[in-house]
Amino acid sequence: QVQLVESGGGLVQPGGSLRLSCAASGSSFRFFVMGWYRQAPGKQRELVASITSNLRTNYADSVKGRFTISRDDAKNTLYLQMNSLQPGDTAVYYCNADGSTFIIPRSYWGQGTQVTVSS
Repeated sequence: QVQLVESGGGLVQPGGSLRLSCAASGSSFRFFVMGWYRQAPGKQRELVASITSNLRTNYADSVKGRFTISRDDAKNTLYLQMNSLQPGDTAVYYCNADGSTFIIPRSYWGQGTQVTVSS
């Protein structure tokens, strides 16, 4: 079992920055593909960025060059550095631990953190 707790959301002006964190419990964090997803009102949840256990990253086209995903396996923590934020980035951001390739597939979600970009 893995528990995920996000933090770092808030209200920021367009062009500003935020850093999200996702603290994970358990000793198997380093084996998961970790990802950040977001869901805006009236829209489906979408992948923002992901990072594998060997640090391969993937980004949605809409955030490339602005967002950076990273992980610290020693601290069981996932990060998302968000720069040049735009109103279109407003959403609830969720942390995900993807163990779909495990012998016993599993996936875990955090409770989400609100990011609002507005002047």
